[in-house]
Amino acid sequence: MRSDIKGIMAMVATSVCWSLSGLFIKLIDWHPIAIAGARSLVAALFIFAVVRKPKLNFGKNQIIAAISYSCTMLLFVYANKNTTSANAILLQYGAPVYVMLLSGVMLKEKPLPEQIGALIAIVIGMCLFFADSLSLGHIKGDVAAVLAGMTFAIHMLFMRQQKEGSPIESLFISHCMTAIVSLLICIFLPPPVISKRSVAAILGLGIVQIGFSAVFFSYAIKRITAIQSSLISIIEPALNPVWVYLAIGEKPSRMAILGGVIILSAVVISSIFSVSRSARPSSMDGGT
Repeated sequence: MRSDIKGIMAMVATSVCWSLSGLFIKLIDWHPIAIAGARSLVAALFIFAVVRKPKLNFGKNQIIAAISYSCTMLLFVYANKNTTSANAILLQYGAPVYVMLLSGVMLKEKPLPEQIGALIAIVIGMCLFFADSLSLGHIKGDVAAVLAGMTFAIHMLFMRQQKEGSPIESLFISHCMTAIVSLLICIFLPPPVISKRSVAAILGLGIVQIGFSAVFFSYAIKRITAIQSSLISIIEPALNPVWVYLAIGEKPSRMAILGGVIILSAVVISSIFSVSRSARPSSMDGGT
């Protein structure tokens, strides 16, 4: 199988893992900072167990990718506490726009026509997806969500900069940082109620939602562009309500379903066009 197809499949798997967050978080009655800290702690231990001997060179790309992702997680937690969940998700997923604007300069990877078309369709789909739940939020929360989108874009760009190396170490450092910061903040919060369900959900978040996704994402970003990775990542919010509906019967609205179909269709069609384009003899990479 060709390298780019493997990368697309790995990025889809990444997005599927990411999309499980809503399901697991609904099972935990903790402060979001406590959830973020415990999740990152478990994720860091899982990544360390997978990598075993992490290559920590603390180079510019490794550190910027780590700090930007840690900032993304903390900003998103803050946004969720200070604006509506729909606003937080929609504003954070401005990331593909920033990636598309910067990847040409930073990575010499210019957006393809099908990717620009997909982004336009995704914006329409996201607006439909959240049409019933968007509202005027608090400015601080909305700004934090926008910043989370920017830091997420920076993370993807600097992960892609490590395509010739081992980007998973950036995720390991990031989760160590997030765990330390979050757990220090937790000292000033009411202690969480520990139960079998909450422990199981935290393990699910740390191992499956974050741990597995770290492995898949590190594999994908070495094989497909940052633009394509960011577009495929939009699958996450589209799938999130699917798992919640299957688990607890919380049914999404018709507008949300229509938006989700548009998003998924845009990602699939764009990926097919990109794969077909790269199959031409002049751009074949031979796979890995």
